[in-house]
Amino acid sequence: MKAIKYTVSILLAVLLVGCGRVQPVMNVENTPVAYNLQSEQVKAAIITAATNRGWIISNNTSTELGFKLLSRDHSAEISIPYSAKYYSINYVTSTNLLASDGTIHRNYNRWINNLNVDIQKYLARASVK
Repeated sequence: MKAIKYTVSILLAVLLVGCGRVQPVMNVENTPVAYNLQSEQVKAAIITAATNRGWIISNNTSTELGFKLLSRDHSAEISIPYSAKYYSINYVTSTNLLASDGTIHRNYNRWINNLNVDIQKYLARASVK
């Protein structure tokens, strides 16, 4: 009887761990730039934060930046529209990140959260200069 309880417990634990791998795709929408900066300063802060995190610039216009991240056999592409007043981080596409129906592997959301935190840090630094 104890063996059955242990087996069922282990199966449930494995099932719960497997369910936690995907989460809703995290997009950062219209985050205000809390400092009096020019658009070029915002752009420089975004580029610095992204490249320091390993993102590669794939698209560069006057109002939007595109980045790609390669991690082993996984990849993700994002677009970051920006101005002097706001920026957003939007999911574009990915490979091997279990993306479907608005969900994606939790590592993608961690990457985006870390990038957003770094962008905020570099914007604060730019405001001091």
